[in-house]
Amino acid sequence: MRFALKGGEHDYTSGGINRSIFLLAVPMIAEMIMESLFAVVDIFFVSKISVNAVATVGLTEAVLFVIYSIAVGFSMAVTAFVARRVGEKNFKRAGDAAFQAIFLAVSVSIFLGIAGFIYAEDVLRLMGGEEALIAEGAGYAQIMYAGNMSIILLFLINAIFRGAGDPSIAMRSLWIANGLNIILDPLLIFGIGFFPEMGVMGAAVATTIGRSIGVIYQLYHLLKGSSVVRLTAENVVLRMNTIIEMIKVSAGGISQFLIESASWIFLVRVISTFGAEALAGYTIAFRVIVFTLLPSWGMANAAATLVGQNLGAKQPERAATSVWRTAKYNAFFLVTISIIFFVFADPILSFFTNIPEVKRIGISALEIICLGYIFFSYGMVISQAFNGAGDTKTPMWISLGVFWVFQIPFAYWLAIEMDWKSNGVFYSIAIAHSLYAIISIILFKKGKWKLTEV
Repeated sequence: MRFALKGGEHDYTSGGINRSIFLLAVPMIAEMIMESLFAVVDIFFVSKISVNAVATVGLTEAVLFVIYSIAVGFSMAVTAFVARRVGEKNFKRAGDAAFQAIFLAVSVSIFLGIAGFIYAEDVLRLMGGEEALIAEGAGYAQIMYAGNMSIILLFLINAIFRGAGDPSIAMRSLWIANGLNIILDPLLIFGIGFFPEMGVMGAAVATTIGRSIGVIYQLYHLLKGSSVVRLTAENVVLRMNTIIEMIKVSAGGISQFLIESASWIFLVRVISTFGAEALAGYTIAFRVIVFTLLPSWGMANAAATLVGQNLGAKQPERAATSVWRTAKYNAFFLVTISIIFFVFADPILSFFTNIPEVKRIGISALEIICLGYIFFSYGMVISQAFNGAGDTKTPMWISLGVFWVFQIPFAYWLAIEMDWKSNGVFYSIAIAHSLYAIISIILFKKGKWKLTEV
């Protein structure tokens, strides 16, 4: 355990597969736990302000998924490129790929930040926010959208280290970011000491500062050369061939998550029709769910690195074996979490709110959505395995079919037509993600991903 957390780059193309999974997954899980803490800590303090403040976070978060989609899409591409080059022992080209990815990310984030800051109120209004909610929460949305570069770069540079087989730096950068967020949240939200009382906007400022310091830590190690991948003056050259290839791979990854993000935006829009309490209950439950799913994503990210490096080393069967074992371990974890949710849903929600209707809806969300957790575990690992191979198109098409063609109309039908209200949305989430996993397993077994070139 200590060796895994301490870090350092490793070659995952030889030796025991279980050991490789362990060395990769432990820091990646720790990294994702840190990432999920942002969600839990923010909503804990914001829930002490008002129902509207919590609802604001929920509406803003739904649209932030678009930014997360871009961040994750870029991350998929850079992990695939870097892992493949590391598997080939071509560290110079790995550094080239890292620079191109950072250049693309910064360019996109500047545009998104300006647009988000200007149109934050319009976005909240479009999402169904009432005027009182917009008046209270517009500042939060503006800062979160304007500070999107810290989100994108934190994801992206962590993906570089993961692709290099050294996720420990990524883990430590999030320790720093979260530590600052935990300290600054109450200080800026409630105005403790000489700090100004900023309300819900203080949560956005704290999160943005924490993430930005985490990015600075990442850049220090990337420039210092603490990993096999480092940025030097030789890498700081725009290489259009690499950029074009990266855009192609990123497009599939970004599309997958944009497709899912669009479905989440629609689902939140449906929930908002049932009032601020329903939206607040969903938001709290969703943050708790994210807290449990992100560590699973850490395990899935381990699978992506293993696939990338082993394909680079011409060992596709070792890559496949690594994926199935990782998925099995992930299933064990999420089944355990689902049992905890069923038993302790009430005290978990009580920790965040004592408003009966908010708590009731939050409990329903936890109990219903976790019904699909065993399928979630396989779906996220196998989708990341496709991405680690550089095959981002397959999970993109699965996402399009499952989340747009099936989930959106199904959620509307259950919630509105069948009058299941917010529970209809929750059931659609559990069923859609289970379907996603089943289709992913079938296509992964066909093995076409083994032939992908990046």
